[in-house]
Amino acid sequence: MGCFTFVKVLMVSFNLLIFVGGVALLASGLWVSVDGGPFLQLLGPFSHQALLYINVGFFCTAVGAVLVLLGLLGLGGAHKESKCLLLAFCSIILIIFFAEVAAGVVALAYASFAEGILRAWSTPVLQKDYGSDPVVTEIWNTTMTELSCCGFSNYSDFVGSRFEQQNGGNLPPGCCRTGGFPCSPAEAQRSRVQGCYKQILRNLKEQANVVGGIAAGIAALEIAAMILSMFLYRHLDARA
Repeated sequence: MGCFTFVKVLMVSFNLLIFVGGVALLASGLWVSVDGGPFLQLLGPFSHQALLYINVGFFCTAVGAVLVLLGLLGLGGAHKESKCLLLAFCSIILIIFFAEVAAGVVALAYASFAEGILRAWSTPVLQKDYGSDPVVTEIWNTTMTELSCCGFSNYSDFVGSRFEQQNGGNLPPGCCRTGGFPCSPAEAQRSRVQGCYKQILRNLKEQANVVGGIAAGIAALEIAAMILSMFLYRHLDARA
């Protein structure tokens, strides 16, 4: 088997996997859009909270459609030996790669501003909407229960809030170590339960290696796909 044939088979196999994965995601997205009940049961207790921010069906459909398109371009370009399809495949991968790099650079550049931006958003929400808005209340209750945290910074986010006024000066149970109700501000101060932002940062730092490894793996696959497509393109260009 020559080098060109090997690369061609490798390219076909690689894009076949992309196509199958795209079809699976596309089908999942359409399933969730039509009947999401069984799918949400598979996601577990966080499914409802996740759907409040992310339309899982739309997300899966969009990503699946992109993967199907990439898979078809790569398969067609390699199997039919089409320079046009190979160039289109490489161009889309390159655009995605640069978009990911740009997103990473922006995330690093604005990481120091993240706390201020989130605080400016979350503190008024906790003061006005927690306890009265069922959506906000459920999201924060789930977050505080799962992360064993209280508010954004600490219990002080609830001091003077509508929730405190409606509950006789008491704070959410999670703000006290006992986890019971009533939870007075004095007891919350003694408990010193950390804010959710610090807990989220701690969890992110613990998972940083995993996230970095996944990102590096995806980048390596994208670079490999571009190299394979360009190798085939140059070889076809040389034979023309």
